[in-house]
Amino acid sequence: MATALENSDDPQHIARDVAAVGRISAVPSLLKLICQNTGMGFAAVARVTDGTWTACAVQDDIQFGLLPGGQLDVQTTLCREARSARQEIVIDHASQDPIYFNHHTPRIYKIESYISVPIVRPDGEYFGNLCAIDPRPRIVSDPRTVTMFKVFADLIALQLESEDHQVEIEDALADERATAELREQFIAVLGHDLRNPLAAVGATAELMVRSDEAKTVLLGGRLKAAARRMSNLIDDVLDFARGRLGSGMGIAAADVTDLAADLREVVAELSASHPDRSVLDHIAIDRTVRCDRVRLQQLLSNLLGNALTYGAVDQPVRVSASIDGDRLVLEVANQGTPIAPANLARTFEPYWRPQNSKPGGGLGLGLYICDQIARAHGGELRVSSSAEAGTVFTATMPIVLRG
Repeated sequence: MATALENSDDPQHIARDVAAVGRISAVPSLLKLICQNTGMGFAAVARVTDGTWTACAVQDDIQFGLLPGGQLDVQTTLCREARSARQEIVIDHASQDPIYFNHHTPRIYKIESYISVPIVRPDGEYFGNLCAIDPRPRIVSDPRTVTMFKVFADLIALQLESEDHQVEIEDALADERATAELREQFIAVLGHDLRNPLAAVGATAELMVRSDEAKTVLLGGRLKAAARRMSNLIDDVLDFARGRLGSGMGIAAADVTDLAADLREVVAELSASHPDRSVLDHIAIDRTVRCDRVRLQQLLSNLLGNALTYGAVDQPVRVSASIDGDRLVLEVANQGTPIAPANLARTFEPYWRPQNSKPGGGLGLGLYICDQIARAHGGELRVSSSAEAGTVFTATMPIVLRG
């Protein structure tokens, strides 16, 4: 069955195919070789559909008068019949041929010898024909000549396939360049254009909380909290854009001698912002850890914030950090409704949030970012969840980064 492309008589499609053949540097040499080896005066690569016959490349030693892009009435050609049968047509001496002696094509074009071999792409799409004609009789039915035409037709089909792949690659590269440009613009908008007005909002909130009026102080506190939340959302989206759309999350590794104090600082900050919740920590890190201190604080902050959001309000959240051999193990656990087994595999997907998420929460990037931070440190982040043991996030990373 012919495909839509095989039947396409759209001038743009035909022009594209003519150009594709024109880009195959070997075609002119093949056509010249055909004429030299067979004595034929005209050879061509033709794009053939049900409605059109278009020359894509020609070798014209007999002034036939057809140039690349030129067309013939397909009804007047034998290529249409070769296309229909997907078989070669070979005529040594048309006026004496028992089949074609009375055919209209040799009479119209005043030719005696003719050969046309289908050009079929590897995927089975019929492109056209490799053909040759001459007003004089020529022996083109010789098996070696027919084989030469078939080999050349297959070679052209393969080159056309390669051309298509090359065009796809170039289009993909152009799309990638456009995407990279949009990504940079997106990051610039988030990192600069949005932060500037947000900084003004934060400064206004700071002035309000210093007011002597209780109502103004209350409104200022709310505005300050909203600005802080917006800033955190921008940070999350920036991390996602750099990590997912760029080359991965980058880290600034350094030797941190008191990582325990840095992690306790995060626990203290979140405990203060959740005075009605109990956070129990056991942080025992007595060795220098080569890591990105700020990123590990971010990892713990996200995990602890997630546990406080989704954990049972009447049960403590437990934070532990320790050195196990040459690995740093950071764990956050909470009791409460466990994560459904079907959702565990989706926990670290960007923008995914469980159905029981509270309105007005984050974008669903926090756990994804935590996973990326662990990976950037050469480690991994795992999660387990059950009614008995609760939900436990465990990040394991080497204390000495390689490379």
